[in-house]
Amino acid sequence: MRKIIFVTSNAHKVREAKDILSPLGIIVEQNNCGYPELQEEELEPIASFGAKHASNKLNHEVMVDDSGLFIEALCGFPGPYSAYVFDKLGNKRILKLMEGEENRSAIFRCVIGYCRPGEEAIVFSGEAAGKIARSIRGSGGFGYDPIFEVGGATFGEMEEEKNMLSHRYRALVKFVQWLKLNR
Repeated sequence: MRKIIFVTSNAHKVREAKDILSPLGIIVEQNNCGYPELQEEELEPIASFGAKHASNKLNHEVMVDDSGLFIEALCGFPGPYSAYVFDKLGNKRILKLMEGEENRSAIFRCVIGYCRPGEEAIVFSGEAAGKIARSIRGSGGFGYDPIFEVGGATFGEMEEEKNMLSHRYRALVKFVQWLKLNR
C-alpha cells in the first residue's frame, strides 16, 4: 500500500482525506512536523512551499492543506489568515464584524499541496460558495463550519453531506484524479 504523509495538526482534515484516499489503497498518515508558513495573499504559494519543505524534511511524499474563508463584505478577510484569526477572534467575533451587513457571501477555499522529495510541488484547489450565517448553528465540523451556510444549513449542522460539498472535498477529488494518472 502507498503511504502519503499529511502534514497538519488538524485531525479533522486528516479524517476527511482518509475517507477519500483510502478506497484507492492509499494510507494517510498524520505528521505534525510543521513547516514555515509564507505570508501571502493567496493560498497556492503557501501550500506549494509547505509541501516542498515538508517533503524534503521528511524524505517522503507529503500533502499539506492550506484553507481559508474569504468573506466578500470584509474584502476577503480572513482569507489566508483564517486559522490565526479563528484562534484569536472565533466565530462570535466574526459574526460581530458582520453585524448590519446584508451581503453575507463567502467562499471557503482549499489548496492541497503535494510533493515528493527533491521535486517541485503540485497544487490542487477547490472551493465552496456559501454565506455567513446570522448565528452559530450546529456542533459538527470545526473552525468556521458553524457559521458557513450552504443551501440553508451550516457545515456545522451537516454530517456526511458536508464531505460532498466542501472545499476540501473538491480539492481532494482533483488530487485523487491526478494520483490515478500519476502513480
